[in-house]
Amino acid sequence: MSNITFAYPWVLAGLAIVPVMVVWWLWKYRKQEAALQHSSLSLFAGLKKSLRQRLRWLPYALRTVAVAALIVALARPQSDLSRQETSMEGIDIVVALDVSSSMLAEDFKPNRLEAAKKVAADFVEGRKNDRIGLVAFAGEAYTKVPLTVDRQVLQEQLKGLKLGSMSDGTALGDGTATAINRIKDSEAKSKVIILLTDGVNNQGSVDPMNAAEIAAMYDIRLYTIGMGSRGTAPYPLRDQFGRVHYQNMEVEIDEELLKEMSTATKDGQYFRATDKKKLEEIFSQIDQMEKSKINVLQFSKKKDEFIGLLWLALIALGLEALARWTLKI
Repeated sequence: MSNITFAYPWVLAGLAIVPVMVVWWLWKYRKQEAALQHSSLSLFAGLKKSLRQRLRWLPYALRTVAVAALIVALARPQSDLSRQETSMEGIDIVVALDVSSSMLAEDFKPNRLEAAKKVAADFVEGRKNDRIGLVAFAGEAYTKVPLTVDRQVLQEQLKGLKLGSMSDGTALGDGTATAINRIKDSEAKSKVIILLTDGVNNQGSVDPMNAAEIAAMYDIRLYTIGMGSRGTAPYPLRDQFGRVHYQNMEVEIDEELLKEMSTATKDGQYFRATDKKKLEEIFSQIDQMEKSKINVLQFSKKKDEFIGLLWLALIALGLEALARWTLKI
């Protein structure tokens, strides 16, 4: 009944007549009770009420039901048949993360790599409807996770990223090209690569600008993020005895190249993260720019439900007439 509405709800005020009818019948019934003055009722002790007496109330009850049904029918009850169809156009995203040795710098806490992994993991967790892939690069590049909706696998692979698994250096072109290979054949409405690095291109076989131009050919949007404070950053070094000491090293990020790479693609953009909070803001901004498109189609149709009430009223009136004719009430 939760989806029942009335075209003329004011008619329902007529139901107030129903309790009036009940009270009137009770008053009339008591008035018509026979009264007999007798010194003793012992003569009637064994008498039982006849069927006619027991069903004396039935015709009037049926008439009351008929009146109530007619009033509700006149209010024109309607059921609301509605449904929603939701279709979602997801976004395919590849995160290309720099895992070169410079990512150990501690201008981000605990260091650049761990900060980047944590922020990227939060970003991944929030993209419930998108396929996401993961590429790691340093002096070379490889795919850690192809495009997938399996958040657990992505989180495990992000957590397991560490330095030393490939030759050192920064191959921006190779990292971008590897990400392109993972997303270029996607049929998603939006294809995005997020490239995060803290260095200058010094390794690899693919020119970074050529990779960016290829991304543009495949209608892939490229967001580049330069990660590192301005000036110098503390970098951990080990001496010959295995002891760790820190040395402030110059932060070198080829911002001009990263800007050119991003702007080579449609609506691409470059960001600079100087601390973890800024990096979180950047990923949040990208999250807002790359919202999945949801189409909601709503269908609504009203159906009259008064026919059943009319039948109830007719049946009740018919039974009343039958009861009066058979029981002579």
